[in-house]
Amino acid sequence: MIIRRGVKEDIPQTLQLIKELAEYENSLDKVSNTIEVLEKDGFGEDPVFNLFVAEKNKNIIGIALTFFRYSTWKGKVLYLEDLIVKSNHRRQGAGKKLFDEVTKFAKEESCIGLSLQVLDWNEIGINFYKKYNMKFDDEWINCYLEFDGK
Repeated sequence: MIIRRGVKEDIPQTLQLIKELAEYENSLDKVSNTIEVLEKDGFGEDPVFNLFVAEKNKNIIGIALTFFRYSTWKGKVLYLEDLIVKSNHRRQGAGKKLFDEVTKFAKEESCIGLSLQVLDWNEIGINFYKKYNMKFDDEWINCYLEFDGK
């Protein structure tokens, strides 16, 4: 297994992993992203995300998708949007290797930290992040305003 930065050609397999995660979260019907949008947003003129992939036998078995956000109190933070490993490749170290690469990248980019969200019912994910001494916040409420794209 190798961990590397993602390239544009990885997007079709990346979208499949995104859909696999959405299915796991019982939300497949909410995925509206496309290969074309992911290619533009990740590898166009002004990329908005970073992609890391775990690859085994030339197949992508996991991804980590990140972007930068800014804390007015602290400074630059790397946000881990998704860490996904194919179900039949879990518990083989891919998640740990991807997460370690993301934290290394955050430090190289002079981030003050790493933030993410994990669903409250995802015990496997929660226990994974606890191994890294992540702090869990029960004070803030997530808010989201969705536009219709028109």
